[in-house]
This record gives sequence, C-alpha cells and structure tokens, in this order.
Amino acid sequence: MSKRTLTRQLGVLLFISILSLGSVHSQVSYSIPEEMVKGSLVGNVAQDIGLDIKRLKSGKARIYTGDSGEYIELNKERGVLLIKERIDREALCGQTTPCALHFQIILENPMELFRVTVEITDINDNAPVFKKNEKRFEISESAVTGATFMLERAMDPDVGVNGLQSYALKPTDKFQLKLKNQPDGSKKVEMVLQKSLDREKQETISLLLTAVDGGEPQLSGTLQILITVLDANDNAPVFTQEIYKATVVENSPKGAVLAKVSASDADKGLNSVVRYSLSGGTEDQSDAFEIDSKTGELRLTGQIDYEKAKHYQMFIEAMDEGGLSDSSKIIIDVIDVNDNSPFINVMTKSGSIAENAMPSTVIAMISINDPDSDSNGQLSCDINENIPFTIKTTSNGFYSVVTESELDRERASEYNISVTCSDEGVPSLSSSVTLILQISDVNDNAPVFERSSYEAYIIENNTPGLSIFTVKARDDDWNQNARVSYILEDSSVNGVSVSSYVSISADSGVVHAVRSFDFEQIKDFQFRVKAQDGGSPPLSSNVTVKIMIQDQNDNAPQVLYPVQTGGSLVAEMVPRSADLGYLVTKVVAVDVDSGQNAWLSYKLQKAADRALFEVGLQNGEIRTVRQVTDKDAVKQRLTVVVEDNGQPSRSATVNVNVAVADSFPEVLSDFTDFTHDKEYNDNLTFYLVLALAVVSFLFITCLVVIISVKIYRWRQSRILYHSNLPVIPYYPPRYADTLGTGTLQHVYNYEVCRTTDSRKSDSKFARPGSQNVLIMDPNLTGTMQRIQSEMSILDEPDSQLEHNGLLIIIPRLLDLNVLGKYRIATTMTRQVLLFVLVLSLGSVHGQISYSISEEMVKGSLVGNIAQDLGLDIKRLKSGKARVYTGDSTEYIELNKERGVLLIKERIDREALCGQSTPCALHFQIILENPMELYSITVEITDVNDNPPTFDKSEVKFKISESAVSGAKFVLERAMDLDVGNNGLQNYLLNPTDHFVLKLHSQADGNKNVEMVLHKPLDRETQEQVSLVLTAIDGGEPQMSGTMQILITVLDANDNAPVFTQPVYTATVTENAHKGTVVATVNALDADHGSNGKITYSITNTLDDVRNTFVVNEDSGELTVIGSVDYEKSRHFQINLRASDDGGLTDSCKVIIDVADINDNTPSINIISKSNVISEDANTDTVVTMINIQDPDSGDNGKVQCSINENIPFLIKSTSINFFSLVTDSELDRERAAEYNISVTCSDEGVPSLSSSVTLTLQISDVNDNAPVFEKSSYEAYIIENNTPGLSIFTVKARDADWNQNARVSYILEDYSVNGVPVSSYVSVSADSGVVHAVRSFDYEHIKDFHFRVKAQDGGSPPLSSNVTVKILIQDQNDNAPQVLYPVQTGGSLVAEMVPRSADVGYLVTKVVAVDVDSGQNAWLSYKLQKATDRALFEVGLQNGEIRTVRQVTDKDAVKQRLTVVVEDNGQPSRSATVNVNVAVADSFPEVLSEFTDFTHDKDYNDNLTFYLVLALAVVSFLFITCLVVIISVKIYRWRQSRILYHSNLPVIPYYPPRYADTLGTGTLQHVYNYEVCRTTDSRKSDCKFARTGSQNVMIMDPNLTGTMQRIKSEKSILDEPDSPLENALHDLETVTLF
Repeated sequence: MSKRTLTRQLGVLLFISILSLGSVHSQVSYSIPEEMVKGSLVGNVAQDIGLDIKRLKSGKARIYTGDSGEYIELNKERGVLLIKERIDREALCGQTTPCALHFQIILENPMELFRVTVEITDINDNAPVFKKNEKRFEISESAVTGATFMLERAMDPDVGVNGLQSYALKPTDKFQLKLKNQPDGSKKVEMVLQKSLDREKQETISLLLTAVDGGEPQLSGTLQILITVLDANDNAPVFTQEIYKATVVENSPKGAVLAKVSASDADKGLNSVVRYSLSGGTEDQSDAFEIDSKTGELRLTGQIDYEKAKHYQMFIEAMDEGGLSDSSKIIIDVIDVNDNSPFINVMTKSGSIAENAMPSTVIAMISINDPDSDSNGQLSCDINENIPFTIKTTSNGFYSVVTESELDRERASEYNISVTCSDEGVPSLSSSVTLILQISDVNDNAPVFERSSYEAYIIENNTPGLSIFTVKARDDDWNQNARVSYILEDSSVNGVSVSSYVSISADSGVVHAVRSFDFEQIKDFQFRVKAQDGGSPPLSSNVTVKIMIQDQNDNAPQVLYPVQTGGSLVAEMVPRSADLGYLVTKVVAVDVDSGQNAWLSYKLQKAADRALFEVGLQNGEIRTVRQVTDKDAVKQRLTVVVEDNGQPSRSATVNVNVAVADSFPEVLSDFTDFTHDKEYNDNLTFYLVLALAVVSFLFITCLVVIISVKIYRWRQSRILYHSNLPVIPYYPPRYADTLGTGTLQHVYNYEVCRTTDSRKSDSKFARPGSQNVLIMDPNLTGTMQRIQSEMSILDEPDSQLEHNGLLIIIPRLLDLNVLGKYRIATTMTRQVLLFVLVLSLGSVHGQISYSISEEMVKGSLVGNIAQDLGLDIKRLKSGKARVYTGDSTEYIELNKERGVLLIKERIDREALCGQSTPCALHFQIILENPMELYSITVEITDVNDNPPTFDKSEVKFKISESAVSGAKFVLERAMDLDVGNNGLQNYLLNPTDHFVLKLHSQADGNKNVEMVLHKPLDRETQEQVSLVLTAIDGGEPQMSGTMQILITVLDANDNAPVFTQPVYTATVTENAHKGTVVATVNALDADHGSNGKITYSITNTLDDVRNTFVVNEDSGELTVIGSVDYEKSRHFQINLRASDDGGLTDSCKVIIDVADINDNTPSINIISKSNVISEDANTDTVVTMINIQDPDSGDNGKVQCSINENIPFLIKSTSINFFSLVTDSELDRERAAEYNISVTCSDEGVPSLSSSVTLTLQISDVNDNAPVFEKSSYEAYIIENNTPGLSIFTVKARDADWNQNARVSYILEDYSVNGVPVSSYVSVSADSGVVHAVRSFDYEHIKDFHFRVKAQDGGSPPLSSNVTVKILIQDQNDNAPQVLYPVQTGGSLVAEMVPRSADVGYLVTKVVAVDVDSGQNAWLSYKLQKATDRALFEVGLQNGEIRTVRQVTDKDAVKQRLTVVVEDNGQPSRSATVNVNVAVADSFPEVLSEFTDFTHDKDYNDNLTFYLVLALAVVSFLFITCLVVIISVKIYRWRQSRILYHSNLPVIPYYPPRYADTLGTGTLQHVYNYEVCRTTDSRKSDCKFARTGSQNVMIMDPNLTGTMQRIKSEKSILDEPDSPLENALHDLETVTLF
C-alpha cells in the first residue's frame, strides 16, 4: 500500500468505528456512490435531525471536518447536504472497506453538535494496471526446464468484486503461468519455463500477461513480457568516440535529443546487445538528462538554466549482458538566452531630503544584478523625466540616485522616482522600482502681508478688548516654518508704549483695543506689526498700521459763565430804566467735542416772566424783549439750556438770577438766601471730605487687587514654566477671567506660550469643571457629522486629557506620509563572485582586496578596513557603516569600534565555490550622511582538508570465469573537493596478479579509470578476488581514499534460489531505532560459486516499504532504516526476491506487525468558542466545544480532560473525543472580570502524555450594582458672602460595574428651600460630583438648608441611589452696627438739652445701636471719639449711655457736639459713628440763639429733593437698561439654540461653575452658564462650529497631579497643528444669567 493512500486514510474513520461512536444530539448516516457530480444531493439533514431552517441560519450552522478535506457542504437555505468536491473512493480510502466520511454540524447560540456519517460505495472505474507496460527478461539459452521467473503483479484500486480476479499468459508454447494464493487474498504470479530455449532458432520471445477484474463491465490491463535469449559473452562493447560534444539552448523543452552515442559489441545475439547508462554524474545531472539504454540517445528531462550551470560533463557507460563495459565522456555546453529580468535591490535610501540639499547629493544607492551573460546581462538604468534627479553608475552593478538641480519644496513637496533598469537582450527585459522621496521644508520664505500698509477707524469710547481689524500674512513654507506669529513692535504714542493702546493676537493677527479711546485726548496714532514665522532662524516682515479715532458726542456743554454755586447767588442787576434789547448778561459755554458735536445753541427754558427776557440762539446773550416797568418783580430767575448738535444731543442748564432794581439795598431785601453762605460752605466741605475718603478707599482697593493678581499670576507661571526665556503676555480677544470679583468687564488675559526648552518642564492641568461641552458657531461650514467621521469625539470614552483639562480637544494629526516599501526576493545562483570578475569591477570610492585561508575560526581578523580605506572610526559610527552582501550569507562582519573586518561565520571554500578557482567573497561597505559605498573582495584560499573519497566504499563485480584477457571494467572515479595540488592526482590498484589499472586523461584534467583483465580467471582455483583501489592527492600532508573491489567468479547457472519459507512473520515496536533487525530470510541455491550466490532485494513498488526497511542483499537481514509509525501503518507486507547472478529468482512475503507505543500527545482542536459571556448567563451555558484526537490505540488513545480548579466552569464529555466547556455556577463580573481557563487533556498511556490550551474568557458586565455613596449623609460649611460658583465640597459615589454601567452621573433632586428651588442655591457637577454655590449666601437671610443628590449610573435601565447633603452657612462680620437713636439727619439737629444745674452722672441721652450679625460679631461697644469738652461727658462702654462726669458750670459752652463710635467685636471689626448735639442751657431761646442752623430747613429740603430726584432717575435708568439687556440675551439664546438643535426633546440647562460670558457689559460677576447637551437623536442633525479667536490655549491648575511630560507622552497636543475642534474651542460662548 502506498504512502499516499496511508496518509489519506488518516482523515477517514472506519465505518464500523463510526457506527460505535456516541452522539451529542443525534447522528445521521447516508450512503452515496463515489464520483457523484458537484452539487448532487446527499440528504435533507435539517429534516433528518429535526431542525428548522431558521435554526440553521440563526445558529450559523457550519460543517466541521477537523483536518480532513471538506467534500460535503451544507446549504442553509434548503437544509440539505450537497456534494462540494468530487469524491474518489480510491484516493480517499485506498483498499480500506467500508469507506466513510465522518463530520459534525455545529450550531451556535446555544452551541449544538450533530454527527453525520456518509458511506462512499465503490464503482468499477479503475482497470487493473501494471506499474510498467513492459517487462524484459534476459534468459540464457542454457536455462533448464522448470526454471521460474517472478512477474510483477497488477494493481486494481477498486475493491470487492470490482477488484483484480485472475491472470492469463499468451502464448504458452515455451512458458506457462503459475499462480500462488497468499494469506491476504492476493496472488503471486510466476512464469515457469516448460520447454528449453534455443537462441539459434528464436533469439527473442514476446509474451502478453493480462490481468482481469470482476466488475461490470469487465476491465483488464496488460503487461508486455520481452525475453531475450543470451549466448556466450567474450567481447566488451567499444564506443566510437572517447569524447562527445553537444550544445543545448537554455530553457529547451523536455524530451529534446541532445546527442547520440554508439558502442559496438563483437558478440552475437544477446551477448552483443549493449546497454547505455549515465555514470558518475551529480544529482542535478541525473534530473536533467537521461540516456536511452538501447539507442544511446541523450535526452533532456529537466530544466536547463544557464545561470546555474554553463556546461555539463558526464560519463556514459556501455555494458553488455555479461557485465563487460566501456565508457565515454560527453560535454554539453549551454547557450544562454535572455530569460532573467534585472534584479533591483535598494541598498540604502533616504526617505526625505532638505530642499536646500546641494546638487549631486546621494539619495539612494541601488544594486542591479542580471544573471544572464554577455549582452543579455549588460544593463542600463534611467529614471522618469522632468524631475531634478539623475541616476549615475558608480561601479559595475551599482548605481546612485543623486540630485541634479536645486530643490524647492514649495513647487514640489514629494517625488515618486521610478528607476527602470533594462538589459540589452533580445527581447529586452526590464525591472523598475519606485522611490518615494519627501522634500523637507527649509525656512526660506518670510511671511508676506496682504497689504503694504493698513488703515483702520475706531469710534471713541469703545469697549476695551474690541476687535478693530485683522492683519494677515502668509508664508509659503510648511508646518512650523509656515506658522506665522504676529508681534507688536515696540514704539510709543505720546510717550506711552503702544502696547497700552492696542494688542495683537499672535496667532490670528486680530488687533484689539486695549483701552477705551478718547478723541479729545488722541485723534490718531500708528504702529508697526511684525509677522514672524516659526522657523529656525525665524524670518519676518513688518507693516505699518494707522488707527484713526472717530469722535463721538460724549461730552455735554460746560457753562463757563455765569459761575454756578449751591446758593444760586444774584448774578446780574437790570435797572428799571432798561430799554428794549438791554444786554443783561451773556451765557458763555464750551463743548470739548469736535465738529457738529461742538456746535452750541442756547434756549430759555424757564423764567419768572418769559415776556421780559430772551436768549440769543447762537451767542447766548440775555436781552430784554420789552421796556422794564415798575410792575416787574425785583427777583427774576432764568433757566437757560445750552444744547450741542450731536446725535443724540447733550445739554447743560444754568440758572441766572436777575435783580430788577436801581439800587443794591432794594435787591438785598428780596434775596434773603444770600445770607446763608455759611451753610453752603459747610455742606461743600462735608461732600469734599466724603469724596476724598471714597476715592482713597477705591485707590487703595485697586492697588491691593492688582498686587494680588500679579502675585497669583506669577505663582501660576512658576508652576507651569521654569524656562529662562520669558513668557510673553498676550491678550486674545473676548476672553474673560471668571475668577475675578471686580465690577468691570474683563477683557485682558494671558496666554501661556511655550518656549524652545519648555518641553523639559512639567505643565499641570486644571481639574475640569465640566467634561461634556459641545462647541457651536453658525459661521463654521464644517458639520458634526463630518467631524464625527474623522474622530468620533462625542462617542468615544473620555481620554486622559479630557479628564485632566478643563476642556481640551485633542487634534488628530493626519500624517499622510506613505512610505513605499518594496521587497524583491530572488534566489541567487551563486553566493560568491569569481575573483577575476571582482577585480574587473569599478568602485565608488575605493576597492580593497584581502586574501585569507578557509576554515579560519570565528572572530579572526580579516583586515583593518578603516585604515585601508582611510576612514576615521568616528566616520564609521556616524555613517552607520554596515556590510551589504545582497542575498548572500554574511560571512564577514564589521567591527565599528575597531574599524576592522572579522570572520562572522566559518568559511568552507568547498561549500562556497566548489571546484571554481579562484574563490572570492564580494561585498560592499555602505555609509550614510553622506552615502558612500566601498567594494571589498576577500579571496578564500584552499587548504588540504578533504581526502579523496569514493561514492561507495565497496564495489562488486561478477565476472564469468570465461571472460577473456583484455576485458575492461570501468571503475568509479574518486572525488576530491580540494583544488590545485590539494586535489586528486593518481590511482593505485592492489594486488595486480589478475588485473591492471588503466588511466585515460581527459581534456578537463580528470582521469577515466578502467580495470583490465590481463590474466584469465579460474573459479576452481579462486572463487573470490578482492582488490583495493587507492586514490591519492598532492597536498601536504598527503591524503588518500580507498575503495574495495570484490570480484565474484561465476560458474554456470542451472538452479534458481528457493526460500526456506513462503511467508515470514515478525513484530517491530513503533519508533524502533534505525538499524534494528526485524527478521532474517534465507534462500538456498544448489549452484556453486557465483551461480550459487544469492542476492536479496525488496520488490515492493507501491507503498513506503523501501523507505522504511532494507534487506541485506547478502545476509537477508531485514533492517529498519526509516521511521516506523503505528499511526501511519499498523502492519507492513514486504515482498522479497532472492536472485542469483544468472537471473534466476524466488520470492517470499514478510508480514510485519507494528506494536503501538504512547508517542502522540492528545491534539486539542477548538471547534467553537465564545470570547465573551454575560455575567447573567445561566448555568450549563456552553462556552467552548473542543475536539480531542489521539492517534494512539488502546489505552494510549483514551483521553480524559480537566480544567483548573476554583473557577465556575466545568468540562463535560458530550461524545467520544468531543468535550464541552460549560458554566458550573453563577458568574459575577465584579468578582472576576476575566478567566484564563486551562484545559488539560491526558491519555492513559504509560507514561501518560498530555496537552493543554488556555482559553481567555471575558465576563461582560450587566448593570446589577447601583452607585454607592462614600458616606450616608454629607454636611458642609460655607462662609457667607462667598463668590458665586465657589466649590463647596464633593460627593462621591462608586459603582462596582464596568464601563458605561459604572459611569456615575450626579443629579440634583428637585427640592425647594424657603419656597425657592434648591438649584438656585447650589449646583452639582454631573461628572465629578463637585457641589458649587450658585449664589452668594447671606447668613442673615438663611443659616442652613439641605437637599438630596442622586447618583445614577449609565446602565440600561439605570440604577441610582441618593444621599442627603446639609449646607451650613457660617456668619461673617459683614454688617456694621446701625444706630437707632438718636436719629441722624443732614443738619445734625440738637438732640438733647442739659440744664446747667445737672450734677455728676446726669443721664444726657442713650445711644441705641444694633448689629444684624450674630455671635461675637454682634457684640457692641461704645466709645467717645470726639467732644467739644471731653472732661464734661462720658459714654458707657456696654450700654451707650452718655452721662456727665462733672458738675456743669456757667463757663461751659452752650453748644456741645459729641461724636460717639459704636464698634462690633468681629474680625475685622466694623463701626458706626453718631453725632450728638447737646445744648447746655436752661431755656430754649438760649439754645436757639446759638443753633442758627435750625433756620435753614428750606435749603436742606431743597437739597434733599434734588438727590431724591437724581436717585429716582438713576434707578429708573438702571431698571430699563436691565430689562433691555435681559430681553436681548433671551432672544440671542433662542436664536443660538435654534441654530444648534431642532430636536423635540428639551435642552436641560446646566450651570458649570466659574464660567463667564465675555460678551456681556454688565457690572456683576457672571457665574450662571448654560452647557449645550445633546439628545439621543441630535446626531441626525449637523452641528456647526465657531471660527477660532485664538488657536493656542493652555489651561493650567496647580492642583492637578498630572504633568505635561506624562500627558505629552500620550499625545503631543502642543506640537500638533490645531484641529478644527480645537479651533472651535476658542470661540466657545457660554450663555450667562444675570
């Protein structure tokens, strides 16, 4: 049985064994004939195993066949089995019956397995065949009757009745057929001579052996038997030529006749038949050529490749049937054809080159090789046109691609250089390779402004931070070199630095106003802006910018005359004799505005008598319009309005008192108010003092705030950046500081700018206030859908940078650098180039040659290459010197530390070059930066390390004793791998009594060795002749090799050998060692001498017996020479032949049974498995299905499987060799999220063998754990008057689940505090759980409150828990004491009166005050700060009682003024003062004469009325302004929300802490904000993003423990270009609530 049949039988289970197997769910069997067409129906498997078609589809039904071929396929649409591949029973099972296919159908969800068996029945599709169509016998005419000749048996792959049945032989006049039945059912076929042969009557006999099977129709096969009758042999064959020559064209077709040799034999008949054969050839020659043994035609049987061998030299032997022979040599020259394309090998190349590279810069070095010869191997290379590169040849086969002209990245940033190399053959062959070269940018272009100068206008009184206009410069360079930064050049305007007037955005070039301009102070100014790129060194250009301020009507007219005072004193006097047009006075006013804003007009607004006076519209002159009469009142009061011409206009009023009288006393009697200048002056002094105090307080406060901010920013900058280079302040537009507590709009900001060495320092990031922000700007054309496709930022989990930054959008740098990598692999014909060819090669920089002997030890010195090439050791290191050998083995290595070449691998010259001389290694040393190439040649010299050897140590000749003298016998030549004198030189033959040695020198220097008989042989005298042939070389020391020649002298042959047993049986253990004797056969021959010598041989032809066993041709010992594998063959049947030298034979059979041993470990095959299983999976859920195979038999093949302990899984056997891994108990991902399940399968052999496999199973999470707060309740304290947005504390809940199920969100539950929603008091961050104060708390209004926070996970459905939080407000001393008594008025009226008779301790009055604070902040103390007479009064420290401390005397002043200070006990303390007027008198008239101020209530009331009106106007204006702003913001928000989101689901407002609206103009700190939250269906709409105001923002918080180095290692966001999302971040607008 053949090896092929046995191998295929391993994939098929025996039908009887299949029927005995267990099943998982069910087993179905089918029977079909072989050779059914593809697509034929096998059976309806769905119906037979009771499955629905839907189950086949949902379960992903598939066929599992193990390692066997898949001949059957499953049609899931129909539920049937179909023929997938044509089934040949003979190829599948050989002679095994029955023949069956066994496979499984596997379904998933849940896993199920069904066994299916398909029996394959035989059809008679094979006729009996003989291995050979013809069998030749050469039988001496002296053969006796009864001599037997074994014939080859026919083979019929069919089985049963379709197999071989009988044989027939025709004709039967000389021979008859003899069949012997064997125990295995086969027949032994022998041909028996029944009538003597006569060569003179019939020289040849032809017989036909027919083998017949029993099938329908009956098939047969024939074997032609040719018998040649031999006569006596006394002449050896002789060739017509000693040397034959022929040529063959490379790649000639097989079967081509190359030459014909001829030899003649003087004998007649059989003795004159000459057989030709090839001898002394290599294995390659045997595969490439064959000679017709009869005609001598030499034919081509293999592939001829000129590159492998340019010529062949073979010996042809002509032999007659008597063993006499002659030899001749044939030399075949191979003619080359162009059949090899050039092979291009890129030795080294640069991926990029700077655009300022010099011409002739090497960018790639290429090695070109074409194994063809002459013009077929001559090469030329070129590259594509119109590129600034050229290709140059540096030496034979080496080329360099160099720059030919200057490069300019701005014209072309990348080149695809196609190198094409063609040979000069016909037709020409070519190869090409494409080199992709990037041109790296050099900073050779300065930024260029779009205009030569800029001019812009701005209206005065602008908002600080207002964007005036934008300068723009472009740079043709790339990346950092094209990154333009705008810098405001130092200059001064009116002696003040220009940076205090304007700022410019370093990235966008937007020019902002730093201050509010006043046209009256400055009308225009100019400055220069420098655009600088990011190259090194940087290039720059500048441009002049002129800013012109436009006037605005922001100044009301100022009245210069008449001068106004609080008393409105008399200004003019008109005599009663004044006539019409009398000039009373002139109102003089000015307006500091310009243009029409300064044009003034005068109008009379109010007058006591409007018919008496008029005012000039343009000049302001007040004139009488009629004659003054006596009836006109003396006191005339005129109100004149001065109005400018601006839009809107501004005005001023002036009161003019006119006295119509002829004398001053008349005027004085009516204008009594003029006597009260004292009161007016007192009031004026009071307000001046008050104004000074307020201004001083504001100034000091401003200084403290500025110093605090400076220190805070300095500390922040120290944390972020420790470089010696300065951090340049920069003011991006419309950015706001949300930490300030001031009342003005914030527009000045700093941006952190990195310096060249800032990467050495750590940058820390602020903890996020909110981690979910959606950026929106209707001006951006990019859409969320498109941006999501580029980087799904909204769907991905939060990255490390998102968690560590307030809001950091990481740009994705799309490097489109595509590096083409081409690897061309070929087989080198030879690894070594001939030394002569090496010497003829050109060089790049230099060529060095060395000579060393073979077999030098590893590490031996070859030569100092650095010294010989004139290179420095540093150059070897910096140039990354390396040895390039192409595809050859690297025998030589370069030591860059010493600059020497060393032996890397032992060099065997014979293995390297064979017989070629000289032998040399050729390689190159390549250096980079710049590229250099040096050719190195190392010649390998021969040492005498190989003795001459013969292919066989012994050769046997069988020579008839009738051979005549002069008969020649060709001997095998010896081989010596050494060359020159170390090679083979001579032969010696001992002894020489019967034979002598004859040497024939050949043209190539070899010798043809022949043994010539010079003395006849006599078998009776000497039956055996033994000779020794010695081959000698010429080396030192001299070495030799011998071959034993054994000559057997033959006698006449009349008896065939006979085996002692027809059948031998033996047993061999599996894996028996080579050389193990299995059995010994014995045959006997009655002849004497050579006719009685028996030779044993194996005649098996169709199986693997010859590779496993060998029989000793002399002793008959059957020995193991190969691998005995029970799993491949359980028994062997060996056919042995015993032959004598006369051609007579006998045969026997040896049956060897193989004993199995346990030498195969179980093979574990995973049929199906789940990588992930839900933690709520039911018990006995199948996780994995496994098939176990152990080819051993008996206990050696019985397998048991187990898994590691203490895991909730169990392995079950479902049927023979099938196991299922199932869950054994409930799973809990929180206890174990992953299992590494080790499945170990062991057989029951001794010793036991096992295999194991590890299955990794992930437990998928189920939302079965609600978040749990760290505390059952929380209590926190906050000091009143806190900053809105202040972080109070943090609630923290943990969820034992994973991923989304463990993502905890914090929600403030609806609750009211004092009838107000708790959300107006506090807010909680949904992600971090930080609780912020939404408002500033006042302890006097609310002292504590509580609310509930819910923690909800992200599972479906979500689970939640809540916790109660109590906030306690701590009191702060923020209220000064309030004096309840005495009541204070502006006039400081007399409060108390003390009689002059008052004694010591007299209670004058009691100061009553309260403080709304609590605790010690409300403890009050009273002190007497100032008194007219401090020795007269005292104030009680605790009760505020004012008492006399001595007796009142007449000398004490009537008017006493006491100032009492009421102070609380807070830290710092607050106080209030009260003035107490005390009158020391006994009667009220006495008091009244001193306190004249009491008569002036009218002035006091007038002033009070004025301030009330003023306060009412201010409050009304603020109220209306507030309404307008709120409505505007509401409309703006509505429009923004309509742009961003059109879903029907509500947008839930969320107020992240400490965000500010930088667009507002309000005076309060802004802390209420909205975050845009996407809804579940918002991904269906496009979201547009805002254009950036500044593209470089670094957010910093010293509280964060993460450093910039660590974050930068994850993704260098500072070095990458700004992404669209990062740009959108800078224009993010948060909506604020007032």
